[in-house]
Formats: sequence, structure tokens, C-alpha cells
Amino acid sequence: MPKFTRLAILFSVVILIAVAALLWWTLGRQRTRTELALYGNVDLRQVELPFNGSERIAAVLAQEGDRVRQGQLLARLDTGRLAPQVARAQAEVAVQQQAVDRLHHGNRPEEIAQARANVQAAAADAANARAQFERLQSLSDSSAGKAVSRQDIDAARATRDNADARLAVNQKALALQLAGPRAEDIAQGEAQLQADRAQLALLQQQLKDADLLAPLNAVVRSRIVEPGEISSPQKAAFTLAITDPKWVRSYVGEPDLGSVREGMKATVTVDAFSGRAFPGWIGFISPVAEFTPKSVET
Repeated sequence: MPKFTRLAILFSVVILIAVAALLWWTLGRQRTRTELALYGNVDLRQVELPFNGSERIAAVLAQEGDRVRQGQLLARLDTGRLAPQVARAQAEVAVQQQAVDRLHHGNRPEEIAQARANVQAAAADAANARAQFERLQSLSDSSAGKAVSRQDIDAARATRDNADARLAVNQKALALQLAGPRAEDIAQGEAQLQADRAQLALLQQQLKDADLLAPLNAVVRSRIVEPGEISSPQKAAFTLAITDPKWVRSYVGEPDLGSVREGMKATVTVDAFSGRAFPGWIGFISPVAEFTPKSVET
């Protein structure tokens, strides 16, 4: 075999070995990257749950360690003062509703008929008073003031004027009955009704807040209040641990940062449950670097 042919074969073998080594290193690195092992701690998010009001606590129904469901009653306030306030506000709303309905319906036909009758009666009195005054005045003129005294004429004139005034008053009253309530009065009544309804809604919400409900599925970690105490929005009554979802806080080395991304699937194993694996995902990557705690390193 010529020397040139042997060198070509030897060079080809070396190239094949180099390519095989490169492929083995690349594939081995990819397999390593697809199974990145991280270490950390399981975190349970907590909820500090206070009452939304200041009243005496009537009952506490949950204990430490209890598993509670969303909407479950945990504790209750004394509603001895709230319930009467709600009842009073409901009555005030009912009264104002009737007043607004009366304004919208206007005056009753009977009231208008009564006003017309008053006008007719006043008109008859005014006509009689005018006729009486005119007779006395005519008699006085025909007798040169001797048949009727000046005092009688003045009294008749005053009676006539009073009758005319009463007629004018009754005519105005009839006009008001026919016109009905003013638009401003209706608007004022409706505004007052809205204010009464808002006050009722506030009191009803306060009565509803007397029941302390679990906001989600959780485990009671701490029971902080007891019956007989005064609640406060600034003081938690319970500390709840959220059971679903659970979070694992892990720390990634700088060389592996490019291998993780949010939403990536993960498998979680816990020392307390040997042989079991739990499915999970990467939900958050902190934008701020931290040193790995000693508890995780050890």
C-alpha cells in the first residue's frame, strides 16, 4: 500500500475519533442539562385573618390544625347591637319609599275635589259680602248718610275684602293641587331614599362581617382570639396556612441560570416522603441574586 494512502486512512480515522468524542461530550452535556437538581425548602404562604369590625367575640369555632374549606365559618361576633340598627334602617327606607311614591303619584282626586269645593264656597261668601256692601253703600248714598252709619259701611267693606282674600287663597290652593309636587321635591325625596338605602347596605355589610369566614382552603396554624375578647381589624384572629398550591424556594447557581425559565415543568421530591415525586412548575424567578442559605447548602 502506498505511503500516501496509509497517511490518508490514518488521518480519516483521527478525524472520526475526534468527531465521535465531540458528539459524546455534547450529548452527555445535554443529558446533564435536562436533569438539573436544585435544593431548597417547602414554603406555605400564610394569611393573617382579622375581623372587619370591633365587637365582642361571641364564638370561636376553629382550632389549631383544623383543615378549613373556603367559606367555612371560623368565628362570630356578638350582633346584639347591630341587628336593631339594621331593623331601624330598614324601617326608615320603607317610610321614605312611601313618601317618594306619594310624590310620584301626585295628589288624590278627592283632594282636588275638596280644593274646588273650597273655592266655590269662598266665591259664594265673596259674592254675598260684595252684595251686602253694595246695598249698604247705595242706601247710604240715597239718604245722604243718614240711613246707614259709617261704622256699618266700614264693617261691610272689611267683610268684602276678607272674603275676596279667602277666595284668592283657595284658588291658589286649587292651582297647587292641580300642579302636583314640584320636581325639586321629588328629586329631594329620591336623594334621601338613596341615602337611606346606602346606610342600610352599610349596616347589612357590618352584620355580614360579624361572621368570620375562611377565604380559601387552608390549615389553621394559630388561633389568636377567644370568646369574650373585643375584636379589632388591626389584630388577627387566625393565622391560616395555604395548602394549595405549595411553593418550593430553591437556589440556582449562576452557570445554570440559562437552563431555567418560568413555566418549565419540574419534579419535586421531599425527604419526608421517600420514593414519591410530585409534579410542579417554575412559577417565579427572582430578578435579584441571593446567597444560598447555609440551611440549603447543608
